[in-house]
Amino acid sequence: MTASRFLLFSLGLFLFGSLSSAAEPAAVENKAPAARPAQIDRNGALTLVRTALIALQQANQTNNYSVLYSMSAPGFQSTTPVDKLASNFAGLRNTKLDLSGVAVLEPQFVIAPQVDSKGVMRMAGYFPSTPMQVNFDLQYTAIENRWRLLGITVTVSPSLPLAPSSPSAAPAASEAPAKAKPAKPK
Repeated sequence: MTASRFLLFSLGLFLFGSLSSAAEPAAVENKAPAARPAQIDRNGALTLVRTALIALQQANQTNNYSVLYSMSAPGFQSTTPVDKLASNFAGLRNTKLDLSGVAVLEPQFVIAPQVDSKGVMRMAGYFPSTPMQVNFDLQYTAIENRWRLLGITVTVSPSLPLAPSSPSAAPAASEAPAKAKPAKPK
């Protein structure tokens, strides 16, 4: 299978640490509370997303997943040793796709950072790059006042085409944009 065909089928890699649990009971009388927004600002969320994806990029380049492993929560580490990380990301690594653009591109959040009833923060979205789009779904848990990686999904898919801009959205090339008039003092 060629690298481009492999990418078109999307590279779905999902790793979980301490989130794996026994089957849920069939009937639950008290529903778990809905996820709530995480107490994290946009810059903090961007830092977490970029740090995880840059660590993955460097791990793929060097075939050394020890930093990505070290960034993760202990529950993740106990179920996903470094060699399993390398194995799980072999498909993405073999495509030699460069993910470093995530350092400068602005991610679009599909799921803004939110915390579930177990205290797990999840955020998901994509980086609108071309020709391939990098999609992410990340989960974190707070350990010693620091968010630690608990789960990571990275997929790559063809970029969505941009919608054509409407004629009223921007001035024509021959038109000069209107200048704002200064307010008159009262």
